[in-house]
Parts: sequence; C-alpha cells; structure tokens
Amino acid sequence: MKTMRMILLAGLGLSVAACTAVDVPTRNAPYEQLPTTSITAPAGYDLLQPESRVKSTAAVGQVVIPHADIDTVARAATQEPGVGGLVAGQAPVTINSVTVLVPRSLKVSERNSYLPRGDIVWREDPIGDRHAQVQKIVQDAMVRGVSPLSGPVKADLEIVVKRFHALTEKARYTTGGVHAITFDMVLKDPVTGEQLTPPREVRADLEAFGGQQAINAEARGQTQKVRITDHLTWVIQQELTNPEGYENASLGIIQVMNRL
Repeated sequence: MKTMRMILLAGLGLSVAACTAVDVPTRNAPYEQLPTTSITAPAGYDLLQPESRVKSTAAVGQVVIPHADIDTVARAATQEPGVGGLVAGQAPVTINSVTVLVPRSLKVSERNSYLPRGDIVWREDPIGDRHAQVQKIVQDAMVRGVSPLSGPVKADLEIVVKRFHALTEKARYTTGGVHAITFDMVLKDPVTGEQLTPPREVRADLEAFGGQQAINAEARGQTQKVRITDHLTWVIQQELTNPEGYENASLGIIQVMNRL
C-alpha cells in the first residue's frame, strides 16, 4: 500500500511539472523559410482582386466583314425586307470592319412608365446588361447593312450609340410611341486609323407600335428587335450611299417629348 502511494505521488509530481513548464520566447527566432514557387490559379480563373479589376467604359464589339463572297451576300440582302435592294458596286465604299460602342455612361431606365427618363430603354430581352444588349442589336444591323457594299474606297465604320429609347411594357401595350435612336458614325482608314469623314450624328427614329397594332405585328414576327434591326440596316445604307444621307422621319409630339 505504501509503495502504491509513492507511485501515485510521483505521477502527480510529473503532471504538475509538465503544466508549469516555461515556454521559451521565440520572437527573436528567424522566420520560417517560405516556398519560393509562385502560386498558380486553375485554368479559367485569375488572381486579380475585385478592386483591381478595370471596369470597361463601354460595351464594344467589332466585326470584320468578309468580302470573299460579296456577290452572294448582296443577292441575299436584296431579298430581305427593309434592306433597300442594294447590289455590289453601288456604294462608294467597301466596309472592312464595323465597331459599335455603347458607353457605360448612358443611363439605363427600367421604370415602367410611358416616357421614362433615360438614355437606354430596352425591354424585349431578359433583364441584364442593357448596354451589351443594345450593342448587339446595333452591331447586327450595321453589319447587315454594310455587307453588300463594294465600292472603290475601303474603310472601317465606327458607331457610338448616344440614345436607344424603345418602348416600355406600359407604352407597348397601350399607346405605342417612338423608338428614339441616335448614334455618331465615322469612317476611318483601315491601315492608319485616320478619319476619312468627320463624325456625323444620325437620328434614326422609328414609329413604335402599341396596343392591337403591336400584337398583330408580333404575330407576324415583327417584334421590336426585328423592326429596329431592319430600320437601322436601311439607315446605314442611306448614310453610305445617298449623298444627302438619311433624313429622320417626323413623328409628332411624342418624338419631341422623347428628346426632352
């Protein structure tokens, strides 16, 4: 019994000694050597911090126009409604590329009123990047419009959208109104980038259907996007083939109010 008591006391003494052991300060010890290999991110990712990312100032896209099959393109264009029946060789220019910019500074309105304030009003695509949606619509129209042109002067076409004000749901299904569209255009030398023409503001307003007229148009496949695309195709062709350029339509008081 006495032997067992001694063993227990010895064990207790070791436990206390372990608990009261002094921790040696390490503040003067050298830092642990870190790996020298660089950190890599998985494919498709980058290591930029969110605050270091550069936000684009515009939704922009460029399309190079293939001219190898220009006759085929021209024949197809003359069969499409709203294109204007142009044929290869009719225009003074051949467009090598189309660049369309929609500045992020343009204000987007999602308000469902008759005439909301804003530079961009567009509802026929799902809610998302309205600048990018408008850029795609305008670019598709411009490419379609310039593809048949085959003149002696080669040029790049640059478009900067300034206003793209289509209809809200409220106006679309009641009164209708005006698709108010404004853009700047300039032709540039494909090699040097120098301007071949001074920048020109183009107003390309279009009557916007409402109520039953809009419903009937949609039943024929004439959505807002289809009508606007056809219209802008015609507008850019007039600008590049008609010495007088495109003449904007006079669409009454709503057109005037839309510009306020």
